[in-house]
Amino acid sequence: MSDIPDIVIGRLPIYLRELKRLAHEENKLTTSSHELGKRLGISSAQIRKDLSHFGEFGKQGTGYHINYLIEKLQEILNLTHEWPVVLVGAGYLGHALANYAGFQPRGFSIKWVFDSDPSKIGGTVAGLNIQSVNELKSTIARENVKMAIIAVPVSVVQAITDTLVESGVKAILNYVPVHLNVPEDVQVSYSDPVTQMQRMTFYLE
Repeated sequence: MSDIPDIVIGRLPIYLRELKRLAHEENKLTTSSHELGKRLGISSAQIRKDLSHFGEFGKQGTGYHINYLIEKLQEILNLTHEWPVVLVGAGYLGHALANYAGFQPRGFSIKWVFDSDPSKIGGTVAGLNIQSVNELKSTIARENVKMAIIAVPVSVVQAITDTLVESGVKAILNYVPVHLNVPEDVQVSYSDPVTQMQRMTFYLE
């Protein structure tokens, strides 16, 4: 499936999120590409095309069985088990991320928090002990961690990234507004609200 465009993979979690809303908040059993498209602002043809990369999930005239499609999308996205996550950075943003309730219901759990500030090390955030970054490498190796979130100063982000990669992390969510240099087999996703706002100002008068 490596030939599937990344933009298609990026839409699958959006479909999954909306399907779970339909199932759990609205108690619906079936939906259609038209209904999904209307709710998400994506054409029904695009949704059908995206899903067709992975098989046939619906029937003409009856649409999609929501719980079945949720199950299949979770399998495709490797979300059939919970992923333990390392958080590096225990500042204001790190505290907010550690306390964010939205990770666990969607398959991720921040299990460890690290920082280099002596005044923070030994403290707690969201019930987790804040450990020294000196323990980062050994913890990742011992626990076989594959995912990490970075919320550190720009000056150290590449060094932290190098440590994560050397330790075996394969997926990084970066909240620092700088591009990271990583090997081809490591996935990086960037979360920069300022960049997103700058994109939107293009459309403002």
